[in-house]
Amino acid sequence: MGRGSTAATAGPEPAARHHGNRHGRSEQARQAVLEAADDLLVEKGFTGVTIEGIAARAGVAKQTVYRWWKTKTDVLLDAFLQDAAEALTPPDHGDLAPDLRAHLRQLALFLTRSDAGAVFKALIGHAQHDPAFAAALRSGYLDAQRRRDRLPLERAVARGQLAAGLDMAAEIDQLVGPVYHRVLVTAETVDQAFTDRLVEAFLHRSDVADVTDSREMGSR
Repeated sequence: MGRGSTAATAGPEPAARHHGNRHGRSEQARQAVLEAADDLLVEKGFTGVTIEGIAARAGVAKQTVYRWWKTKTDVLLDAFLQDAAEALTPPDHGDLAPDLRAHLRQLALFLTRSDAGAVFKALIGHAQHDPAFAAALRSGYLDAQRRRDRLPLERAVARGQLAAGLDMAAEIDQLVGPVYHRVLVTAETVDQAFTDRLVEAFLHRSDVADVTDSREMGSR
């Protein structure tokens, strides 16, 4: 299964066995383990994932998995961090409004429709009962993702679209916080209309002209 897919396959397919090498990890085997962990969580839920099951699905020896990761949660966290870094780096269109719209739409899709989103929700649940893991999740994902979330605002400051004294932490909370709230708390719809409204509210309170909308109005 692809890392960003939204549905599980009907059943496991025979996996080719992967081998490490004397120079370190086999990247092919590592990726197979991460993909297997993603797939199994979607198919079986958090409690149904085991190191043995991950190893069997990935086609590696159980000892190989244990050599790289201590627990299944460590595997799932690594899989999620890689997915997030690939999927949640904001685009750069050269203008703040389309950058923010695209980023929030992608965040919503990532959390609600991808295998990685299912992994994230499972990891958040586990973190409530494991303070050490909660700290690892914050430092590994939340801190890194907040840096990625800031990129459109930092680029806009550099272009002169936003004031240099903007409280970026507070603004990021107001932009992405409602997305996480709906995903993790209320289970309300997180569609494009919702994320676009968050962007519009930010542009209004920041007094930023929406160049994209102005161009569209001018072409009519």
